[in-house]
Amino acid sequence: MSNQLGNLLTLNTFGESHGLAYGGIITNFPAGLEVNMEAIQHELDRRKPGQSAIVTQRKESDTVKFLSGIFEGKTTGTPIGFIIENENQKSKDYDHLAQAYRPSHADYTYDQKFGFRDHRGGGKSSARETINWVAAGALAKQLLPSVEIKAYVSSVGNIFCEKEYHELDLTKINDTIVRCPDADTAEAMIAKIKEIKKQGNTIGGTITCVIKNVPVGLGEPIFGKLQAELAKAMLNINACKGFEYGSGFEGAKMLGSEHNDLFNPDGTTQTNRSGGIQGGISNGMDIYFKIAFKPVATILRPQESINKEGELVTVEGKGRHDPCVLPRAIPVVEALSAFVLADMMLLNKTRKL
Repeated sequence: MSNQLGNLLTLNTFGESHGLAYGGIITNFPAGLEVNMEAIQHELDRRKPGQSAIVTQRKESDTVKFLSGIFEGKTTGTPIGFIIENENQKSKDYDHLAQAYRPSHADYTYDQKFGFRDHRGGGKSSARETINWVAAGALAKQLLPSVEIKAYVSSVGNIFCEKEYHELDLTKINDTIVRCPDADTAEAMIAKIKEIKKQGNTIGGTITCVIKNVPVGLGEPIFGKLQAELAKAMLNINACKGFEYGSGFEGAKMLGSEHNDLFNPDGTTQTNRSGGIQGGISNGMDIYFKIAFKPVATILRPQESINKEGELVTVEGKGRHDPCVLPRAIPVVEALSAFVLADMMLLNKTRKL
């Protein structure tokens, strides 16, 4: 199984949803960084389940323990190992799925690929895997003290935040449980998610991420373009279905004379339809992108499906599941962005004397 994130700065992970623990090993992290452990745990707390009425009610402390690579509060340059124990599994909730496949889930494809699967909570395919990414990304973020990364929920179903990111106060993202900085839109989103949850259904939407103060020059110009590395990271998130940056698909409607970002004398640009990236390399302007998430596949209502023998069966989700993945995906998006940027920054140090 391919299990590595990053090029120079890398993360390899282990763990399943109903196993003993999750964890990972981070390699090539520079020595000498004084680690803010509280900041790392804060990011994990933003991702953890049970934090509001519109997310799964699984109760986990999600406390990270670092096993190596940090001594007397500083990174040593050796591989950094960490572990996060599972504390609140209810595996019996998944007994009915031992032989049956949930529609649009990874059950069928895992079984076909490996000939065997852990049906408890989806095993390795569970979105709980993202806890590893948040821990690693929160550490990587500390290599980027001047870079500001803010993600927010920009739509839920057909409810959209109509304002562009520069029209919003991004310091208010965490003021609501849905993590949308526009109060009126957030209220409508929350009501919609609660309505869908009562129906035993799920709903998707979009997240917008804005990255400020990125230095010029990050990104490898051929097969490691910065937008491609960001897209790869985001598209690995469970339920992610699409990625666009800068003008995105709207740019396809424009003429070159409309789309080109004209320069100012200081090298900045008058517009930013490029989304802060040109030729696969950061140009110093804000990087912004949007990612789309499908509705969570597990729903608490009967659905027709098949079992391992190809027979028609009825499956119905049980237990604790997110009716909408978006609020808890915010720290995941930010963490992956930080890890990609830290990786590109370290690579950049090898590119010229």
